[in-house]
Amino acid sequence: MSSSLVVCEVDVSLQEKLKKFRFRKETSNAAILMKIDMEKQLVVLEEEYENISLDELREELPERQPRYIVYSYKLTHGDGRVSYPLCFIFSSPVGE
Repeated sequence: MSSSLVVCEVDVSLQEKLKKFRFRKETSNAAILMKIDMEKQLVVLEEEYENISLDELREELPERQPRYIVYSYKLTHGDGRVSYPLCFIFSSPVGE
């Protein structure tokens, strides 16, 4: 018995954008919002955001469609060090 697993590719231009995002020099919170193009079976860029909080980002998400998000934010540690973690978030509305 064989089964078929369909895996989406990531759009080449999105791959480049993600590489640049990973090494960005800006110190503001930022996000890249991605979705799946079902016809092409491709993960594509939907929107880019600068100076956006998590609450503002939550408001930007569609109510009925899943999205992938890469989010970078300023984190001040207890000892005063500052870092900019990169988080991968999957958002899926209830029932989707």
